[in-house]
Amino acid sequence: MNYSTIKKAVTCSLIAALGFTGAAQAQDAKVFGGRSQYRTWSIGINGGITSPNVLVGGSNAFGNKVGLFEAPVREYYGINVRKQFSSWFGLQLDANRGRIFAHNEDAFPTRNAWDGNTYQSAQTDVQYAVSLNGVFQFATIDFLRRENAVNFYASVGYGLMAFNPVMYANNDGTGASWDNKGNWGESLTDREAKHDKDYTREAFVPVGVGFKFKLSDRVALDLGYTMNFVDTKLLFGPVEGRSSNDKFSYTHAGLEFSLGSKDKESLTWANPVAALYDELKDPELRNEVDALKQRVSALESTVQALSTDSDGDGVADKFDKCPNTPAGTQVDGSGCPIKFPEPDTTALSTGSYSNIQFEFDSSVLKTSSYPTLDQVSADLRSSGATLNLEGNASEEGTTEYNYQLGLDRANSVKNYLVNSGVPAAQVNVTSNGETKPVASNATEEGRQLNRNVQFKK
Repeated sequence: MNYSTIKKAVTCSLIAALGFTGAAQAQDAKVFGGRSQYRTWSIGINGGITSPNVLVGGSNAFGNKVGLFEAPVREYYGINVRKQFSSWFGLQLDANRGRIFAHNEDAFPTRNAWDGNTYQSAQTDVQYAVSLNGVFQFATIDFLRRENAVNFYASVGYGLMAFNPVMYANNDGTGASWDNKGNWGESLTDREAKHDKDYTREAFVPVGVGFKFKLSDRVALDLGYTMNFVDTKLLFGPVEGRSSNDKFSYTHAGLEFSLGSKDKESLTWANPVAALYDELKDPELRNEVDALKQRVSALESTVQALSTDSDGDGVADKFDKCPNTPAGTQVDGSGCPIKFPEPDTTALSTGSYSNIQFEFDSSVLKTSSYPTLDQVSADLRSSGATLNLEGNASEEGTTEYNYQLGLDRANSVKNYLVNSGVPAAQVNVTSNGETKPVASNATEEGRQLNRNVQFKK
């Protein structure tokens, strides 16, 4: 398995898990009360054995012919601290140390790439291995039981380990040996940042699975198996011809202790389905719901009383100052009939309206004419009077063309008035064409004045 691929996958998985957990917690907080109602911190101790083999296969510098369950083992132990973010995800900091042993069962030697000698076994002293892991739990959410006593989990992370391998001539860790302890910083001058004199340091990716058994409200038994993929070929010494990075496994048993107030439940074992059920069955919540139903019923009765309209005039009885108005009567906001003034059907006095001017060969209204047209519209709508519009043109062009241009200009004014609410029957249009100029067509100033629409009785 390629180490860089594992590292990228681990980073993406942790980022996605943290983002999804944050979003899920933001949504769950209203239902379950948030993380503050739980114990979210725990600490654990563990111990077990290491093996130079992993479940996914592959080979190490030693043990190429040793079966998975025939590999030699050594002791390994550590502590961990975990912060639980939800019922299914937490972040855990692990710190371990111990030894790893590997050997060639058959009599085939392994050549040391640095001194040229051959060796049958190697033992690696791990000074420390520290990693940050995302822990995914898969058995806390249960629709059949309030709480499980067994929880299955998987983890993946990224870390740094310091180690020193010793290579031996015999397959039992005896005989002539190669040991670079005390010389790491001197022998690899181009990589001194990765070493001190006694140990070399390399990154690694731990991938694990396991089971937790709840022993009490505070204590759980942890049984797990972790595969560790190390970013180096030096885990068991500088072996000649290595094509892949080294790896080892750690099988452990441990105890985990939940930290925090005894009055709170541990989020590690909390079942959100049970919490939801409890809140829905909470007597206080039921009382609140019943009280809310009564308030809604009273509000509906009030709305019903306010909406009663006996005479059907659109004003509720409670606000109707003129009850029992005949059907179809138009009423005001208090329910009383509206008295409309008699319309004045006489013609408007048009002397106060200025002519509507147009550009050369155009029937498009200028924006400067809108105030005059708005005033005419208001007067027509309030009085009900009629109005004649006469369109005019200057002498450019033929007589027939200018007649049509004058008619188009008059219709533009009429369309504006009709669109503003004036009934079309109140506006009549005619065209004078070029026959009734208001100024001389000999000058441009005069011709400009002749391009107009006039208001007539």
